[in-house]
Amino acid sequence: MSKRSRIFLGLLVIYAVGMAFVLYRVVSDIDPRYRESAEESLVETSHVLATLVEQDIRDGVIDTARMDALFKATYARRFDSQIFSVTKTHVELRAYVTDRNAKVVFDSTHKAVGEDFSEWRDVLLALKGEYGARTTLDIPGQASSAVMYVSAPVRWMPNAHGPGSGEIIGAITVGKPVQSFGQFVVAARSRTLYAGMLSVLAVVVLAVRVSVWLVRPFGLIQDYAKFLQAQKGFHPGKLLRRGWEMVRAAYDEMRDALAGRNYVADYVQTLTHEVKSPLSAIRGAAELLQEPMEEAQRQRFLANIQRETLRIQEMVDRMMELTALETRRVLDTTQPVALLPLLQDLAHTAQGVAAQRNIHITVDAPADCTVEADPFLLRRAVSNLLDNALDFSPQG
Repeated sequence: MSKRSRIFLGLLVIYAVGMAFVLYRVVSDIDPRYRESAEESLVETSHVLATLVEQDIRDGVIDTARMDALFKATYARRFDSQIFSVTKTHVELRAYVTDRNAKVVFDSTHKAVGEDFSEWRDVLLALKGEYGARTTLDIPGQASSAVMYVSAPVRWMPNAHGPGSGEIIGAITVGKPVQSFGQFVVAARSRTLYAGMLSVLAVVVLAVRVSVWLVRPFGLIQDYAKFLQAQKGFHPGKLLRRGWEMVRAAYDEMRDALAGRNYVADYVQTLTHEVKSPLSAIRGAAELLQEPMEEAQRQRFLANIQRETLRIQEMVDRMMELTALETRRVLDTTQPVALLPLLQDLAHTAQGVAAQRNIHITVDAPADCTVEADPFLLRRAVSNLLDNALDFSPQG
């Protein structure tokens, strides 16, 4: 896989992981937010009912007859309320009233009348005038049976026109099953997950569409259609792998096509500049060979022609090597290469040319220094660098 492909896949993975983290945080935060909203409503309801109960206190005794009639009538009501995607048909709110000793004197479900609730924190705190709330499982071990409870103190105010304070003689608690709004939590989670997956899918589709739009001039669609027609069975993995290979190849061709004009211009300019000098020498020697001269002088001019011809051949070979390196995307095979022996060998090979130009070559590298590379290409690259250094270094 090329470096560009790894970068693209890496960015896609980073986006997917980031989106998954955001979705996880949002989805895990939905249920607590719904519970907070429900608790806020229960707080208001508890104080409304506490006010109602306070109006039925006679000589410091709580009369729950009106509360009993109220909840019986409420539970008997049937309705059809469409709340977004959820249909509600009956009231699930529950309530109970305790006296100053935390004894239950009223229970809308008629299950706990006469019981001692002094150990429940909602009742205990409300009787102290503090905020009391709890969440308890109706059925131990079954999370779906959880019920949220909020309590408010019931005060006896002998003076009806007083400042709104009085002796706490009881508490009223309202409860709501968590399951009653659990459907909204499930729906919100589903919508959030759907939106997140749709976002990831949209990014992938957009990337594919942009890829197709960019590589359409190279016949990618036609090639892929022919590949599909040649398949005898449907293999998703094989089709995706082939599609990815074709897109990558098309991108390589597109990059080469966009940069090809500059490559050609640079190659022609460089080759023209380098070949001009040896061609002039060959032409001059050829013209002189047409004149009568001694055999030794003739051999010297022929040697000049042969030397300049080899020089041109070396230039062409180097240009071909450069072209091969430009078109190579990845290294086929690599292995650990010790740098010190390689540098010493190249320095020894170039020592003759360096001595003619009065240039001294020094090799300075750690003995254990190794790199992962193609030995042949690395040798050619270092050799070219050394040749350029010898060509452009001042003598002495």
